[in-house]
Amino acid sequence: MTSDRRTLLADTAIDVLADAGLRGLTHRAVDAAAHLPTGTTSAYFRTREALLAALVRRLVELDQAELQAAGEQLPTPRSERELAERLAEFIAARTTGAARRRSLARFACAVESTRHPELREILTPRQNAARAAVEAFLAERGTVDPAGRTVTLLACVDGLVFDRLVNGGEVPRAAVRTLVAAALGSATEPA
Repeated sequence: MTSDRRTLLADTAIDVLADAGLRGLTHRAVDAAAHLPTGTTSAYFRTREALLAALVRRLVELDQAELQAAGEQLPTPRSERELAERLAEFIAARTTGAARRRSLARFACAVESTRHPELREILTPRQNAARAAVEAFLAERGTVDPAGRTVTLLACVDGLVFDRLVNGGEVPRAAVRTLVAAALGSATEPA
């Protein structure tokens, strides 16, 4: 039950953060949003920092599970266009529905991690099947430093997620195609 309650509180904290921002993330706000008695959240997470760390761990857990499943369900892209389309779909998915709320919370936590290195460590990008598929695609085409270019490409995709969250609008598919082409670069020229 303790583990279930901690998960419920972390999930609720993600929603509170997405709705109210970092200033609105309080133990009382999480208690209210979870429809639990006042003091429940602080009984599980004594400090705000502990609550924030639990929230970030849960974000990473949810994101990793989603990315692992996506990478396992889809084979390595067959073409540059297919990779660009998958990345555009990823951007669209991360900016709508429940994933939008997680994206808003993630970016707020990323900014907060500049002041709290322990959060930065939790947020460090991890290997998963989706990342491996992008890296395999680049490697199969003879791209110099496919691991490094994968990191750069996915950082740019993350920037487009941020831009869509802030500015709204359609996913700029042409921009995504340009990013994929840039990541491929010349197989014989160093980046």
